Amino acid sequence: MTAVLGLLLAGCAGIRTAPTPEARQALAPTGKLRVGLQLGNPLNVVRDSVSGEMKGVGFDLGKEMARRIEVPFEPVLYPSIGALHDGGRSGAWDVAQFGFSPERAKEWDFSALHLEVEFGYLIPGGSSISTMADVDRPGTRVAVQEKSGPDVFFTRTLKNAVVVRASSNPGALEALKSGRADVMGSIKPILFEMSNQLPGSRVLDGRPGIDPHAMAMPKGRELGAAYTRQFVEDAKSEGLVKAAIERAGLRGVIVAPLK
Repeated sequence: MTAVLGLLLAGCAGIRTAPTPEARQALAPTGKLRVGLQLGNPLNVVRDSVSGEMKGVGFDLGKEMARRIEVPFEPVLYPSIGALHDGGRSGAWDVAQFGFSPERAKEWDFSALHLEVEFGYLIPGGSSISTMADVDRPGTRVAVQEKSGPDVFFTRTLKNAVVVRASSNPGALEALKSGRADVMGSIKPILFEMSNQLPGSRVLDGRPGIDPHAMAMPKGRELGAAYTRQFVEDAKSEGLVKAAIERAGLRGVIVAPLK
């Protein structure tokens, strides 16, 4: 009976979130749902180096949205958040998921938050830095991905350390490896991913702040944006966001409260 009830509830949820033809056209004007994803960011998508399998919160939710609106799912991959934003400006994707800010809301239509993500620091092995309090000191260089949520956050909050910008997260990690930076600052899911590529490194305990994430769409697609907002609330309440977090093995991430 429990299994049957679960299937019935899932069916009702699917009916409740089925879009009108007009909303489907606004969501997927090309006939496919093109989902903008930053490759290498587990909040969006990572690719297994052996199997080629893709997983990540953005990937899983984008695939599920395409299934619910009954159009093909098309991941559109980018190496950095700046490139992803540029792709959205040129009309290359229909939905994406990234950090929310009032400034970004001037350019994109956002759903309510679906993730709350911890900021953090990655330090190399043998570093004299051992706590977060050690980071914001004169002479400390903190590598970040330029034009990203972490760039905005650490530029605003660090008073003594110097921010060193790189074009991508792998670029920020390279700055740490080469000694051009002492610390890498980002969201913790990325830092844990990057720590696997730098033996002896570790993510510091604690968090200097939270990066709120939401689903975004280009402005001017009001019917699609309304559907996206409802889809995100359904995805949270039905456990889809939590399942995507767990499938990606993310640490330092929680599901945002229902709106």
